[in-house]
Amino acid sequence: MKNYEIRDPIHGFIKINEWEREIINHPIFQRLRRIKQLAWTDMVYPGAMHTRFEHSLGVMHAATKMFNAIIEKDLLFLQKELNYNEAGIKRDLALLRIACLLHDVGHPPFSHAGEDLMPTNPKTNKAYKHEHYSAAIIRHFFKEVIEQHPINQKNYQITAEQVARFIEGSLPKDGALIWRDLLSSQLDADRADYLLRDSYHCGVAYGKYDLDRLIISMTIGINEETGAPLLAVEEGGVHVAEALILARYQMFTQVYFHHTRRAYDYHIIKLMKILLEKEQKNDLNITEKDKFPPPDTKENLQKYLKWDDWKVLGIISRRIAKEEGEVFLNRNHFRNVYSTLEIPTKKELTAIGKIEQKFKEKNICYFVDRAEQSWYKLGEMDIAICIDTENKKTVPLSSISNIIRNLKPIMQQRIFVPIDEVKNAKEIIKATIGRGKK
Repeated sequence: MKNYEIRDPIHGFIKINEWEREIINHPIFQRLRRIKQLAWTDMVYPGAMHTRFEHSLGVMHAATKMFNAIIEKDLLFLQKELNYNEAGIKRDLALLRIACLLHDVGHPPFSHAGEDLMPTNPKTNKAYKHEHYSAAIIRHFFKEVIEQHPINQKNYQITAEQVARFIEGSLPKDGALIWRDLLSSQLDADRADYLLRDSYHCGVAYGKYDLDRLIISMTIGINEETGAPLLAVEEGGVHVAEALILARYQMFTQVYFHHTRRAYDYHIIKLMKILLEKEQKNDLNITEKDKFPPPDTKENLQKYLKWDDWKVLGIISRRIAKEEGEVFLNRNHFRNVYSTLEIPTKKELTAIGKIEQKFKEKNICYFVDRAEQSWYKLGEMDIAICIDTENKKTVPLSSISNIIRNLKPIMQQRIFVPIDEVKNAKEIIKATIGRGKK
C-alpha cells in the first residue's frame, strides 16, 4: 500500500493512502477548493481565504490522532465491553477517516452563509442541512470510488451507504457510534481543526488551544443516565477542555459574529436568492425557486453541485448581478448603527423594537441581525469529564468548572442600514432612544 503526504500549515504532514487519494481526486471533492471556509470573512481579515478542501483534510487527520490515542488508552475496555478485535478497530478507523474526509462535500457556496438557502425537507418540515446533501452526494456519486477500490475490497468492505449513515448519525447501535462523536460532538475533530485553522488564517490570537494536550487527555467514559459509552476528557485535562470552549467563545465574538462579516452574510444570501430564482424559474422539478435544489434526486444534486464560490464570483465580476453585486465590488455593505451588549438588557431589547418601528414609519431600509440566528452557534458548552478512570464515571464539565458554569450564550442584536442611510438612521435612533451605536 503506497502512502502520500500533504503539507498542511496547521498539522504539518497529513498522511493518506491510495484509496483516500482517489477519493480526494474525485471532481466533487475537488469542488471544495472552490468554497471558502469562512465565506466573506476576508473582507475583515484578508488572510481568511482558506477552503473547505483543506479543512476536510485537517478533520480527517485530527480525528485519526484522537482515535489512535483512545485506542492506546482504552483498548482493554473496547475489547471487553464492546467486543472489539484488531480487524474491527482498523475497519472503524478507515470508516472514520473516509467520513471525516467527505463530511463537507455537501456544503453550499460560501459555506454556512449559504445554508440559509436550503429548501424545506417535506418529511420534517424543516430546512435541509449541508449534512443531508453530503450524505446524498456520497450515495449517488461516491459509491464506486469507495466500494470498488482494492484496499477497501480486500480489508474493510465499507459501503457508501455506511459512510453516509455515519455522517447522518443513523448507524446501528454499535461501537461505531462512539467514533461518530469524533466527527460531531463537543469534542469533535471538526471544531478541533476549524478553530486552529480559522485563527491561523485570520491572523488572530483567539481560537488557539493545546490540541496535543486535548488528544492525550481524551478517553472513553460512561453516560450515567443512559449507560452508553461516550467520548470524555480525563480529569487532568479539565483546563484544556475549558480552553477549547473559551477558544470557540472568543472566535464567535471576534470573528464569526463580527459585524462586517455578518453584513456580507446578509448580502450574499440576498444576491443568491436573486440568482437562484432567475436560473430556476422554468424548472418544473423545483418548487422553491429562490432556494437550492433539494437533495432528493441525482438530477437535483447535479444542479446543486454546479453552484460554488467561483460561479457566483464570476457573475459578480462580470457586473451582471446589478446593485447587489456592486456591494461586493465596491465594499459598500450595510453598516451597523445600533448594537446591544453581548447579553442584552431589557432596556436594549425594548430600544431595538422602538428603532425598528421608527425605521418602518420613516421607510428606512434595514435588517436586524441576532446572534442566536447565526449559523455559527456556540451551542451546548458541556464536555464529559471522566473522574473515575476505573469505572469510567463522568460528570459534566460545568459541574466542576466555574469558568464554564458562568459562561452565557451570546444573544447580541444589531441593526444595519445602507451606507447612504447611516447619518439619517443615527439621527432617528438618537431622537428615539437618546443615543446611537455603542
